[in-house]
Amino acid sequence: QKIITIANQKGGVGKTTTAMNLAAALVKKGKSTLLLDFDPQANLSKFLGYEEDDAPTISQLMEGAANMRPFDTVSAIRLHSEGMHYIPADIGLANADIYLVMTMCREQILRRILCTPVLAGFEYILIDCNPSLGLLLTNALVASTDVIIPVQAQMFSLNGMNALTKVIEMVRSTINPGLSINGILPTMVDKTNMSRAVVEALQVDYNEYLYKTTISRRVEAANATALSKSSVSIQGSQIGSEYLQLANEVIERGC
Repeated sequence: QKIITIANQKGGVGKTTTAMNLAAALVKKGKSTLLLDFDPQANLSKFLGYEEDDAPTISQLMEGAANMRPFDTVSAIRLHSEGMHYIPADIGLANADIYLVMTMCREQILRRILCTPVLAGFEYILIDCNPSLGLLLTNALVASTDVIIPVQAQMFSLNGMNALTKVIEMVRSTINPGLSINGILPTMVDKTNMSRAVVEALQVDYNEYLYKTTISRRVEAANATALSKSSVSIQGSQIGSEYLQLANEVIERGC
């Protein structure tokens, strides 16, 4: 099983778009895949067309696990029309830092949830994280086997990369020795000099992690979001074909 955190403390770099489209691409390649929205803003849940119901979200699962109460993982899983399963988030997740601070082994609460038998059956679990280096990200990294870092090919996008890689290394060296960076993904790439310069800088500093795939800046990504569809599901979509190519790289690097 591969549990992949999609992380960058900068917002607007394409984490949610990457989570949705990579999941759709993995499903197309025959992989059973679960998406986990781990951001209190719940953008991925909205992207997936989630509407509030009586079943638990990751917010309730985290609070239950943190307080040593039973938590119903099975009821939390929803199915998207494109074949990927998902667990939504809600604004209640914003309170996680408050109750986790007082919790024993607070960095391992999500790991306990993901170890439940129903989730162990998925070949891939993709975690869409909030833009922060706090306790939610630490929980995601402790629970994961891999990290994907989307980086927007625009000015200042490399700021903070060093801090993020240090957090990943800290988790690997202290709690989760199996954690590795699966890859760094340039997103919103266009034909400008700035875009080219960012990709070249990534090649210099992080070449061993850099995917061959890059994700283009195109209006079709926003259009797909509005329809609660992945670009992968849209025939002739360039972004869809790029994410299918990314799925091949992710699978190859996971071998």
